[in-house]
Amino acid sequence: MIQPKLQREDLFSLEQYSVKRAEFRARVLEHKKHRRVSIGPNLALYFEDRLTIQYQVQEMLRIEKIFEAAGIEDELNAYNPLIPDGSNLKCTAMLEFGDVDVRRERLAQLVGVEHLVWLRVEGHDKVFAISNEDLERSTDEKTSAVHFMRFELTAGMIAALRGGAGLSFGTDHAGYPYTEQVSIESRAALLADLE
Repeated sequence: MIQPKLQREDLFSLEQYSVKRAEFRARVLEHKKHRRVSIGPNLALYFEDRLTIQYQVQEMLRIEKIFEAAGIEDELNAYNPLIPDGSNLKCTAMLEFGDVDVRRERLAQLVGVEHLVWLRVEGHDKVFAISNEDLERSTDEKTSAVHFMRFELTAGMIAALRGGAGLSFGTDHAGYPYTEQVSIESRAALLADLE
């Protein structure tokens, strides 16, 4: 389904949010349960939608104490592009390493991994992520720990998913060759983002 972009009137005021925050946060955390897909031990894809983005915007406004219209519009302009458009899935991809030295070493070894992450609908070709459309996050020496990704699906792929086809994610990076089949629950959650 095409999710409309967030407008200022969709947001709680800072005062309203302070009252509703605990309840809203619990709702969002429950919603996010099946929107995380792990690829191997260190790469997690956190799939965004209108609700997860509203939560991020509300938290930014709260933390930064932003209440003026221009500041709110700036946040909406930054986060609205992460809401799926009906033919795609959008996520925040995080390379997660607990040890700082290991993280530094692995990010150097994984240069370019963000362009080699894919999804595959059973019976169809891989769809590679379009990464970091807003700005380049990596250098020739290392990849970033955080990337923003978009996966564009064809009408045939969406129809196949609706018909029960399996969904998997993986990477073709030589230093991180993992593939993961998506659970039925996560597949259903992600299918809700598609027309």
